[in-house]
Amino acid sequence: MKRLFRHTFLQKRFFIVLVSLIVGFLAAYFLNNLFGVFKILFFLFVLLFIVDFLLLYGSKGQIVGKRLVPDKLSNGDENPITIEVANEYLFTATVKIIDELPFQFQKRDFGLKSQLNSGEIKNYAYELRPTERGVYSFGNLNVFASSPIGFIARKYVFDGAYEVPVYPSFLQLRKYDLMAFTNRLFQYGLKKIRRIGHTMEFEQIKEYVRGDDIRNINWKATAKKSQLMVNQYQDEKSQPIYSVIDKGRVMKMPFEELSLLDYAINATLVISNIAIKKHDKAGMFAFSNKIENRVVAERRSSQMNLILETLYNLHTDFVESDFSRLYVDIKRNINQRSLLLLYTNFETLDALHRQMGYLQALAKQHLLVVIFFENTELNHFAEKKAENVRQIFEQTIAEKFIYEKKLIVNELRKHGIQTILTKPQDLTINTINKYLEIKARGLL
Repeated sequence: MKRLFRHTFLQKRFFIVLVSLIVGFLAAYFLNNLFGVFKILFFLFVLLFIVDFLLLYGSKGQIVGKRLVPDKLSNGDENPITIEVANEYLFTATVKIIDELPFQFQKRDFGLKSQLNSGEIKNYAYELRPTERGVYSFGNLNVFASSPIGFIARKYVFDGAYEVPVYPSFLQLRKYDLMAFTNRLFQYGLKKIRRIGHTMEFEQIKEYVRGDDIRNINWKATAKKSQLMVNQYQDEKSQPIYSVIDKGRVMKMPFEELSLLDYAINATLVISNIAIKKHDKAGMFAFSNKIENRVVAERRSSQMNLILETLYNLHTDFVESDFSRLYVDIKRNINQRSLLLLYTNFETLDALHRQMGYLQALAKQHLLVVIFFENTELNHFAEKKAENVRQIFEQTIAEKFIYEKKLIVNELRKHGIQTILTKPQDLTINTINKYLEIKARGLL
């Protein structure tokens, strides 16, 4: 990084010593025999100050620093940032590092302090969790260096002004990437996917490994090989999988600083990647009062980049979503039977009933999965112990809303519509589970 300019700052130690000398001279006014001692100490103080200044400015040494930032950050994830600082002085230097973070993080107290031996290079790592997509601007990197004397600090400012885009969670995409190749899911204590069925397209006979469905054991091949052999079936391929994202006002609700819309966007990126790896066609579009951000379902090599860029530019528009327009658009533009993963949110049965006719019509032509969200804050509130009548009343209302979410699930299932009611943080894993279940059952 280019060094812009330098400043000198008096340290706390300087003022402590100076105040101590002043107090000493005041005491010497009453005790004359102390005046000579403090006079010597004062000259020593001035000498040390000059030596301190010469150490920082008179020698050829300096502090060199730079910030290492990824080309793009992952929304909703902890992203690693590294600061590299080198001490080119001939003495051990104490350094204080202040990085000017993007304003979106609202951190004004960021600082690192350490000691660097002569010639030593150190890396200082920290993490940032963005909660909004868009461009984030880092400011300058400031390093304050002081010698062992510690009276003054020399400020180095490095040209760290840098803009980095925050994209939908590509770190989450990598995390779940291997799930594209298996129907068995063991992830952080979550229940595994049980293969419920399979298509009848036979692929090969292979050796049994732990986790294979014992119903597929081929006993004739087992007898010949003297070891367990199983039939492997191939899922039907090249089916259109569309992620349909409601970007109306109901999706602006935040949970853990991330909006429901961003949870849906992150899940869309992951499920699209898995669909393509499973040889299906992945596509997406968003809607509110009109249909936008359309990506036609394909399996081409550039499809994931196209979906990523489209999701990056997707934002809520705070209007009421028009499900009638959604139905008309799908009927007009999607002719092949497809899996529609509809990310939306219903808070009441009345809100669902207003849209039920359109959802039923979509479910007749396509395999529709309605995905909506639990209000986790209401769950936490309802679980707290009530201490007065007011809290009992508020918890009763909260439990009513929680129960109504379950009624919405039952209402959708009663009309033959696949449903996922999920906590926002479990959206991706539950969507993957449903997709693999649908593929295993051959429902599409």
